[in-house]
Amino acid sequence: MKECYLGIDIGSISTKGVIIDENNNIITSSYIWTEGNPVNAVKKLINILKKDLSSEYIIKGIGTTGSARKLIGLMLKANIVKNEITAHAVGTLTFYKDARTILEIGGQDSKIILLKNGIITNYAMNTLCAAGTGSFLSSQAKRLGIEVKDFGKYALKSKNPVKIAARCTVFAESDLVHKAQIGYKKEDIIAGLCKSVVLNYLNNVGKGKKIEGPVIFQGGVSKNEGVVKYFKEILNQDIIVDPNSHLMGAIGIAVLARKNKNGNTYSLKVDDIKFDTKPSECNLCSNNCELLRIYRNGTLVDSWGSKCGRY
Repeated sequence: MKECYLGIDIGSISTKGVIIDENNNIITSSYIWTEGNPVNAVKKLINILKKDLSSEYIIKGIGTTGSARKLIGLMLKANIVKNEITAHAVGTLTFYKDARTILEIGGQDSKIILLKNGIITNYAMNTLCAAGTGSFLSSQAKRLGIEVKDFGKYALKSKNPVKIAARCTVFAESDLVHKAQIGYKKEDIIAGLCKSVVLNYLNNVGKGKKIEGPVIFQGGVSKNEGVVKYFKEILNQDIIVDPNSHLMGAIGIAVLARKNKNGNTYSLKVDDIKFDTKPSECNLCSNNCELLRIYRNGTLVDSWGSKCGRY
């Protein structure tokens, strides 16, 4: 039997999964929407991945990353659970050993990771605002009546991108409506949005950071040719977009699952797993902690939220 490893990146908007072999080659992968339910999304994802996995493979490691990594790690009994910064860095360095800067823009968050000699030296993430992320672009595409996958193609047609105030989603939408009402072409508005995403990212997430090449751009927004174009223009250097840029977090955590395998073999039979979360409040002291109790097939496996460590 051949050994393989599953990596899952569970985000607020999308859930990504890959299965790799001993040499980090991708056997199968999938990218689906989380739809507000990470447990159901992961079950659906795994069933998709299983269809492309031949019977000669056995799963010897499972890793989870992303905003719901702890929850899904408990569900799948993962042998490693790591944050997105680590997972993206490991995934990138697996294929680009000399990478110095990682630019990542996802559905609702964005991050920058600085590397030197294969080690993370600095990083930053966006704060509470999702302006300039994938969900921001999706909402603007819907407002303009086009598919978000066509956004970049429209942007490349533009000869005169308009200025869009993208520091805040509300202001950007108001600005977009105003520009449309006074007669700007759709491609110029879209190009302006793409450029504003880049400026917003560099002025906030990348503020104070020295961006050196090789620069790797990843996350769902890296598939937008317009955003890539303006990163190249504004930074005045080449931007590398890997064909699997949208999967790099999942790849990274799969690599870590391989490196940290514990001898166990894992099943991908997830349909029968009953995984429940039950909120409660502890009134034993003045903290009144809000607890979240996690049950796997009716058995309590963890409790979160206790400030004193009682649970």
